[in-house]
Amino acid sequence: MPSTFTKTFDTPAYKGTITIPLGLYINGEFVDPVEGGTIDVVNPATGKVVTSIAAGTKADIDIAAKAAKKAYKTSWGLKVPGAQRGKLMSKLAVLMGEHIAEFAALDALANGKAYNTAYGRDNKGAIAVMEYYAGWADKINGKTIETNENKLAYTRHEPIGVVGQIIPWNVPMFSLSLKIAPALATGNTIVLKPSELTPLSALLFCTLIEEAGFPPGVINIVNGYGPTAGQAISEHPLIEKVAFTGSTLTGRKIMEAAAKSNLKPVTLELGGKSPNIIFDDADLEQAVKWAIHGIYFNHGQNCSAGSRIFVQESIYEKFLDQFTENARAIKVGDPFSPDTYQGPQVSKTQFERIMGYITSGKNDGATVHLGGKQIGQEGYFIEPTIFTECQPDMKIVREEIFGPVACVMKFSTEDEVVEQANDTSYGLAASVFTKDIDRAIRVAHALEAGTAWINCANQTEISMPFGGFKQSGIGRELSEYALENYTNVKAVHVNIGIRL
Repeated sequence: MPSTFTKTFDTPAYKGTITIPLGLYINGEFVDPVEGGTIDVVNPATGKVVTSIAAGTKADIDIAAKAAKKAYKTSWGLKVPGAQRGKLMSKLAVLMGEHIAEFAALDALANGKAYNTAYGRDNKGAIAVMEYYAGWADKINGKTIETNENKLAYTRHEPIGVVGQIIPWNVPMFSLSLKIAPALATGNTIVLKPSELTPLSALLFCTLIEEAGFPPGVINIVNGYGPTAGQAISEHPLIEKVAFTGSTLTGRKIMEAAAKSNLKPVTLELGGKSPNIIFDDADLEQAVKWAIHGIYFNHGQNCSAGSRIFVQESIYEKFLDQFTENARAIKVGDPFSPDTYQGPQVSKTQFERIMGYITSGKNDGATVHLGGKQIGQEGYFIEPTIFTECQPDMKIVREEIFGPVACVMKFSTEDEVVEQANDTSYGLAASVFTKDIDRAIRVAHALEAGTAWINCANQTEISMPFGGFKQSGIGRELSEYALENYTNVKAVHVNIGIRL
């Protein structure tokens, strides 16, 4: 029988006691892993172990996949009308809302993000996504297609079956809802692996699934490491589709495993090195504030972070002064302090990776204009960092850092900056700041990115698709577009008069 974890919080932001099971959630119940391993969960604000969760492996993924397949064939999929699926999803969204403070506290504890961000953005967003796709569940429609008077021709958008999903640590509950909701709405069953760094909120979510009315086996959540549980999801023959959010390197491995097994389709939301272009006619005060939000939101641990900031040379010094002043004012500290904007980086590994990039930038000749150091001796806190004198071939300019590190560079002409902005293997997002609407739209269209923001940054909408060009991914999350990831289109031809 799996053990439980109880945590009493007595903080300025949240007070309460939370108890969650620590096992794997398979076929409607919490179970111990076949091989009996555990994974330590660390509080990145202190570097100390909080608890240890069950670690699933290939054997557990196999059990979960078989449970999901049985549920798809007997109690979900086309056996349950879309309207009924939507009702269960709506009930689940209500339950998530009733526990939103607990979800936020667990994410702040394991991820290190500010509690207010976890509550107001991540978990409110997760609930909104579940509600949105609940509304889509009875609207998964095909088409009647005109051919000739002797034939009835139509299409059906059918669920794929068992889908595997692997989610990241930077926005734990939002990522979970982002993956699960469209899959449920279209009638699929699920085997999902949360990040081993931030599994606690997913375990709390598991306690709500049965209460919402979902049959056993429809949603299975198996914690584990990527090379074991994640690999098993990617290559399991019963799993007929896999969705992943994370690094481009891991995305390649998942594509390879999917291809070598049953050639399952994949959707990938991968890394980014997003440009933020600020022209000399921009509202400077607003451009600075959005640029701060663009790179330092979520501690810079954001796939669409505007880490390459291009500023037109005539306003470069003025922008840099204001940007520096705003970055210096960012409150870094305890995630449960009400005024904290930036908490610690998620793990020691991520902390060391970011500090390694900062060292690389210095060694390559860039100037540390602000920050660049660890804050304190406990936990994984890093100063908001600004590099200047950056060159296009530097690692800090070319590679995703996934931390609070900005590169601020000059440009002179529109054509020049578009070329520089597109000089990357990534293509997830981009921002443009200007009061010239013609130029704004022209540049937005010229940028090789899945999302282009004009006079804002990091502003997603549930009803708008999100995904990348180039090595930033395949497929789209959010909006009606995400439903396409989870259905197979069947063409049906009915003979009503053709004779041989």
